[in-house]
Amino acid sequence: MRVQDLMNRSHPSIYPDELATKARALLRDLKLRVLPVVNDNRQLLGVVSRNDVMVISSSVSVVRVKGIMSAVRFAPSVDMDIIEVVREMMRLGEWYVPVVKSQRDNMYQGVLGLEHVMKAFYDRKAAALKVPLSEVMSSEHLLVCSPEDEADNVWYKMKDRSFAACPVLAKKKTVGMITQQDLIESGATFPAFEAKKGRFRNPPTILTVMKTPALTLKASNNVGDAAKLMLTKDIGRIPIVDNKGQLVGIVDREDIVRAILK
Repeated sequence: MRVQDLMNRSHPSIYPDELATKARALLRDLKLRVLPVVNDNRQLLGVVSRNDVMVISSSVSVVRVKGIMSAVRFAPSVDMDIIEVVREMMRLGEWYVPVVKSQRDNMYQGVLGLEHVMKAFYDRKAAALKVPLSEVMSSEHLLVCSPEDEADNVWYKMKDRSFAACPVLAKKKTVGMITQQDLIESGATFPAFEAKKGRFRNPPTILTVMKTPALTLKASNNVGDAAKLMLTKDIGRIPIVDNKGQLVGIVDREDIVRAILK
């Protein structure tokens, strides 16, 4: 398979001189993870992610996209082998990459995401789908939060560890999930980034923005179960719980794709 066989050719882009608030609105309303930045000739210039737009505090900010966009770390061409591309994406920790026409022609063509790979192998009923989640999940150094935690502090921790979601625990039980999308949709956390004083003295808590109940699986479920849940619900991470609802691990899209590649 080649990148062109799986990529999303209709993934939107944005121009560098457009307002950063427009980028935030597109990411929020279309539930995108990344937004490629292109010039008038459709040449790829950079990317804007949810992390990039989270620092925009005001709905009337005059900051332009070029002021917050990130450099492109990896942009495969449409004819590259999908397995080689995915391995490079995982090496870099990139779940989404913009695709260009060729290594000599930087014209933007679309976006490739790990879910495109997941779906391709799920539809083909790959043997790896039967592997139990206990063999692929992460169970150590998990990032968690409580409903009482300040939302902006949790976001900083997620950003520091490059996590897009965090399980919410209350009395050791998994009661919800907080994601970057939740934070962007709420809009409630942005003022807290500007100041810890004055009218922003009491920033919102996780309780006000988290989604409940959390979508969970058990360690005895298999890779196929996780892939199906991720694809149908458009989520990137799933808490793994025991019979008491207590968190025992996390599985994400990278874990699933890594299992498939093996």
